[in-house]
Amino acid sequence: MDKLKIATAQFEHKSADKAYNLAIIEQLAREAASQGAEVIAFHECSVTGYTFARNLDKQQMLAIAELVPDGDSTQKLIAIAAKYNIIIFAGLFEKDENDNLFKPYICVDKNGLIAKHRKLHPFINPHLNPGQKYTVFEIKGWKCGILICYDNNVIENVRATKLLGADIIFMPHVTMCTPSSRPGAGFVDPQLWLNRENDPTNLRLEFDGMKGRSWLMKWLPARAYDNAVYVVFSNPIGMDDDQLKNGCSMVLDPFGDILAECRTFENSFVTATITPEKLIQAGGHRYINARRPDLYRDIIGMQHESTQKVIWLNSDKS
Repeated sequence: MDKLKIATAQFEHKSADKAYNLAIIEQLAREAASQGAEVIAFHECSVTGYTFARNLDKQQMLAIAELVPDGDSTQKLIAIAAKYNIIIFAGLFEKDENDNLFKPYICVDKNGLIAKHRKLHPFINPHLNPGQKYTVFEIKGWKCGILICYDNNVIENVRATKLLGADIIFMPHVTMCTPSSRPGAGFVDPQLWLNRENDPTNLRLEFDGMKGRSWLMKWLPARAYDNAVYVVFSNPIGMDDDQLKNGCSMVLDPFGDILAECRTFENSFVTATITPEKLIQAGGHRYINARRPDLYRDIIGMQHESTQKVIWLNSDKS
């Protein structure tokens, strides 16, 4: 494998405004390509917007969803990829020919669709169906996987994707700055975003504290380190419907170290060059080779019926 230059982006999307979001995707893809990036990754539902979908009925979801790859948005992404000779990862809502709904993240290049991963654990809208398989594919000689947001919190998904051959896992999110049972979690006041030019300090404190980045740093580097993979994390910045998101799109190496991270309040991207040597040098490579599946094959594979129901929290704190 040769070195690969990857960009990961953050931007403030507009809910249900695919034309606007695709225009921002094109702008950032053009700029990344001009800086030598071969790949650019955007966040979960970057084409459509995300949180607004919690209020949509099935007919409204079908109206915003598209076929993949035949839908207009996928075809537009392919055209952008061809125009700037860059591989693009982006997310949207999908419907199939039977009006089943999914939440995929897709990879395209100038020749068309390379890969599509349907989120395994969707919860923003009750009409979304879960994906039923892992996704591993190749770009530029590198084996890649995709896991969308909550998919990455179920650690078996990350290890399974690695064991299927992935050396890079793309992890698109719309996350942080929402309530949770963990200490320090909660919404960030949208007024801080509106006042970010006059008072960047208090916004940064909220974004970097336990509501945001500090929580992310508890687990994201561990996913890269334990599995000896490069992680490409992408997340929106700014308002997502009525909720504020803090960006922090980043690339991590197999040691769990951050190679590059978006640290502004702007629509932006960062790039990192990844190399194959670290895949072998990292501790996770040794740990995977030292596994003894005979000890836990039956434990991990035992029958299990999930009882957890993820409830999407509105921003009404009353």
